[in-house]
Formats: sequence, C-alpha cells, structure tokens
Amino acid sequence: MKIEPSINVLGGTLSPCSADPLTGFFRDGHCNTCAEDQGSHTVCALMTEEFLAFSKYVGNDLSTPRPEVGFQGLKPGDQWCLCASRFLQAHDEGCAPMVNLEATHRSALSIVPLEVLKANAPQ
Repeated sequence: MKIEPSINVLGGTLSPCSADPLTGFFRDGHCNTCAEDQGSHTVCALMTEEFLAFSKYVGNDLSTPRPEVGFQGLKPGDQWCLCASRFLQAHDEGCAPMVNLEATHRSALSIVPLEVLKANAPQ
C-alpha cells in the first residue's frame, strides 16, 4: 500500500488526529489514506453523543466496544478519523461532529467541500 502524501485540507502538513484512541486507516494516529482505503477515513472529527447515536442508527456502531478486534468503543470527546462520506451524510442530516482541519487529509476534499469542513470547524 502506498500512502498518499500527508497533506491536510489547508495545504499544510497533516497533524495527528488521535493516539488514544489510536485512529486512522493505518492506525498511526493520523487520517492518512491510500488507494486501498475505500472508506476514505480522512476526516478528523470530535465525537459527540449526537453523532455517535446517528452513526449507530445508520449501521456503524462506533460506541460499543469490540474487544475481539481490539476496539474499545468511542465516547464523546474522542477524536477519530471518519469516513468522508459518513461525515457528509451527518452534515446533511444536521448532526455533523466538529472537524480538526489541520488533521483532516486533503483527500477528503474529493467527497466533502472545503466550505462544509470549515463550517464544522471551531472558529
């Protein structure tokens, strides 16, 4: 797998998203991506109760621990590399989590417009 350059949506060096819980397609703490990352796990987002409930409702339960695969489950306040399409879906439904632009990979822009990401970033 060839990792794409670690550039964020603002054109700078990709910052870490989270080491605890360890996130990313490569589980390297960054929202790095490659051609094999079909879900485009590129949006670094701050989990909220509302988003976690939404994600569970649409079939991706991120809050329930799954120790058999080493997943502790997410809780509000955790940062996580989300699939860009799931983030956009949550945005369209009015429950998008906040985004860390410096830790969001530029590949997310092929799915989520920069204006949408900025609208969900801390001011």
